[in-house]
Amino acid sequence: MKDAIATALSNFFCEYETPRQVLVKNKRVGIVCRLIQLGVLAYIIGWVFIYEKGYQTEDNAISSVFTKMKGVSFTNASGKKRVWDVGDYVFPPQGDSSFVVMTNYIITEGQKQGECPELPDPKNSCKSDKDCDAGLSKRMGNGPMTGKCINTTKSCEVFAWCPVEDDRIIPDPPLLMSAENYTLFIKNSITFPQFGIVRSNLVEGVDSDYIKKCLYDPQKDTLCPIFKLGDIVTLSGFNFSQIAKVGGAIGILIDWVCNLDLSVTYCKPEYKFYGLYGNAGEKDQARASVGYNFRHANYYTEDKVETRTLTKVFGIRLEIIVHGLARKFDIIPTMTAIGSGVGIFGVATVVCDLLLLHLLPKRHHYKNMKFKHGSLKEEDTVLHNADARAEQPDKLPVKECVPTLSSLQP
Repeated sequence: MKDAIATALSNFFCEYETPRQVLVKNKRVGIVCRLIQLGVLAYIIGWVFIYEKGYQTEDNAISSVFTKMKGVSFTNASGKKRVWDVGDYVFPPQGDSSFVVMTNYIITEGQKQGECPELPDPKNSCKSDKDCDAGLSKRMGNGPMTGKCINTTKSCEVFAWCPVEDDRIIPDPPLLMSAENYTLFIKNSITFPQFGIVRSNLVEGVDSDYIKKCLYDPQKDTLCPIFKLGDIVTLSGFNFSQIAKVGGAIGILIDWVCNLDLSVTYCKPEYKFYGLYGNAGEKDQARASVGYNFRHANYYTEDKVETRTLTKVFGIRLEIIVHGLARKFDIIPTMTAIGSGVGIFGVATVVCDLLLLHLLPKRHHYKNMKFKHGSLKEEDTVLHNADARAEQPDKLPVKECVPTLSSLQP
């Protein structure tokens, strides 16, 4: 064992390897080598440079989004006529990149804090006062129970905002079906700080006169920043009447992919629409908590008593997302890509060496030609023979030249 270790250490410190070139005339190996090199060349040119733009440096965008809804709806629910404008159906009203457009609702008016029975349904049913634990609140209840069971409703009495909300029946068709005709104006600005480029989705040609008349169309008016809500829902893959009833979520992607080696006027946005969540079909009916809703309250004072109107809002949540990527020529990534490609060319040599050293019938002969073992004691002899061959190049025997085709072919 000690001798083996000593020999290994001696070989490691006392031996030196240097590459040796051998010209091998073999059709199969030559074809394999050229095919691999062609494949590597196609990868470098096609994938690295053309598809991945390996000669360019990249920068991500910093963006801001402003939105504005327009449209008016009219309802006549239970004999109450009402007009709904932007201040009524957009939450929140600041014009952010994420907001909700109300399409359906359940209103509970005149709520005051006091004691009243819970909704008469199986969740709140009771037969006697024993079924209503005073001071406790049920998970789906509207307030703490008083300990009384109301005989007329067969439900527990609670201290809450009274009368309690009854949301068991959702209006169908949706009360604000006309929301389909609302329009959304999106103003988006981006900057690529590394390149010092600032762009807006109001690009060249999108002026005030154009905006007054245009409406986004994925085929004709792809740069128009005004969108019809019904078109947004349709392009996202949803049905408006279904998503308007119980609500849902839609993503609007503003995609900037800019090649700054060209004129900056070619840097334009592309709008894409994705249905994130909604009542898209019969399968969704069996899921828990279908759609999207929240509650909104308006408070006022009536006879010196705090009163409120509670609205359960069903709506379409719009999420506007901006993705920006700019590329521009840079010598550093270009040289890096070229260097990596040149290194990959070595794969052809490795594969061909594996064929010659391990698979061809005359692999032992090739090993003898490729690897030559020498020692310091032989240095003078090697140099003397090298000088002699240099003086008489025409007298070199065929054996000492590169291997012939007949010697390496299987």
